[in-house]
Amino acid sequence: MPDMNLLITVLIIVVFGVLMWRQTKKTKAQQAAVQDFRSNLEPGTEVITIGGVIGKVVSVDAKYEEIVIDSEGSLMRFKSSAINKTYTRPAFIDDDEVDENGNPLPQEDGADDQVAYGEITDAGAGDGANDVTASEEDSIPAEYAQGAEPSSNESAPTVK
Repeated sequence: MPDMNLLITVLIIVVFGVLMWRQTKKTKAQQAAVQDFRSNLEPGTEVITIGGVIGKVVSVDAKYEEIVIDSEGSLMRFKSSAINKTYTRPAFIDDDEVDENGNPLPQEDGADDQVAYGEITDAGAGDGANDVTASEEDSIPAEYAQGAEPSSNESAPTVK
C-alpha cells in the first residue's frame, strides 16, 4: 500500500509540473508577440493604449521606449508598454437594421430616395443655397427659415 500512495503522489507532482511548464511556455509566447508588435510600430498605425486613448502613431523612440500618438489633434507621449493593440473601428449596426437573430433586414425599395437630415443633395431646382428638404422645414424655426435674425427682445431665462 505505501508504494501506491507514493506512486499517486509522484504522478500528481508530474502532472502539475507539466501543466506549469505549458503555461509558462504559452505566457512567454504571448509576451514575445506583444514585444514584437510594440517594436514594429510605425508612424501612421492607429493604436489604442491600455487606458483607452485612441490615436495614430506619430513617432517611435526606441532608445527611450517612447511613442508619440496623435489623438484628434492632441499629441501625447506614452511608454511603449502602454500601447495595447492596433485599433480597428468596429462596424456599427443599429438594432433597427437587424432581425431578432442578428441578420440584416432587406432594404426597402425607396431606401435610395430617403435623405438624411442636413444631407446635401443634387436634386431640386435652384443654386442649392436655399434648398431645404421637407423634413427640414418642419424643424427650422420660422424666424430662421427666411434667413432673418431672431428677435432680440426675448429675455434669457432666469434661474431662481
